[in-house]
Amino acid sequence: MPFERGEVQWGLACCAGPDGCWQGWFDIRVHADALRRLGLHPDQPTAKVIGPSPPGWWHAAAERNAHQAVSG
Repeated sequence: MPFERGEVQWGLACCAGPDGCWQGWFDIRVHADALRRLGLHPDQPTAKVIGPSPPGWWHAAAERNAHQAVSG
């Protein structure tokens, strides 16, 4: 794993939604120095967008599927 102990923290919050079904949210935090090591920190040029955006259908599919339940 590219991260050392303590560089990544996560949490989960759950509650019943307006329809009565349970919903959950993840909170993931990564220490800035760990991101810099991987070239992902915003102040590094490798973190900038350098290519075209995905096509419109890709964005539409992502929006359509964003609220589907995950089964596993």
